Amino acid sequence: MDDRPREKLLLRGAQNLSDAELLAILLRTGTKSKSVITIAQEMIRENDNLAGLSLKSADAFQKTKGVAKDKAATLAAAFEIGRRVNLQEKWKHTKPVSSPEDIANIFRPMLKDKMKEEFIVVCLNAANKIIKHETISIGTLNSSVVHPREVFKMAIDNNSANIIIVHNHPSGNKSPSKEDVKVTKQLVEGGRLLGIEVFDHIIIAGNEYTSFVEDRLI
Repeated sequence: MDDRPREKLLLRGAQNLSDAELLAILLRTGTKSKSVITIAQEMIRENDNLAGLSLKSADAFQKTKGVAKDKAATLAAAFEIGRRVNLQEKWKHTKPVSSPEDIANIFRPMLKDKMKEEFIVVCLNAANKIIKHETISIGTLNSSVVHPREVFKMAIDNNSANIIIVHNHPSGNKSPSKEDVKVTKQLVEGGRLLGIEVFDHIIIAGNEYTSFVEDRLI
């Protein structure tokens, strides 16, 4: 039986390959001094595991001898596909969002201890189920950092029917700032023009939260 990774996958299925063998298929070829399996094993070892390796950029992959531009692009694309599929599977089994508290309960564990503000766009389908969320800004929230075009590009790319904005206040103060309100109103207006409703803006402050809808700020 052929033990080369690609042939082994075709004969026995991907589930029967090791992490290094799966990575070797993406790398395709080795170098004069190292086999493709050896390069794959070294990359996994240097990054602790595949999960650590999946956080690398295409530029970072090219720092490994034997990984040129094309291979680096293949790796980055493959890991991004895996990340997106994993997120889609995660959200597929969740219940539809029915209240601001639902969103707060989902994102509070993720944001309550963060030391910097993170601005997250949550995309929902027509059944109000989360299909994706993405952080589009980290740092101080202001109109020069968060633009409606960034928010709605993501919403359009993911065929979102509606979106919810979530961000945190590391200070623990759950009251929205003037800038929070300004940015939110810009997004609500932009959503109206595009036919994508901004359902709410949730501020996570420690274990508490503020809903712009509940506080009638939008």
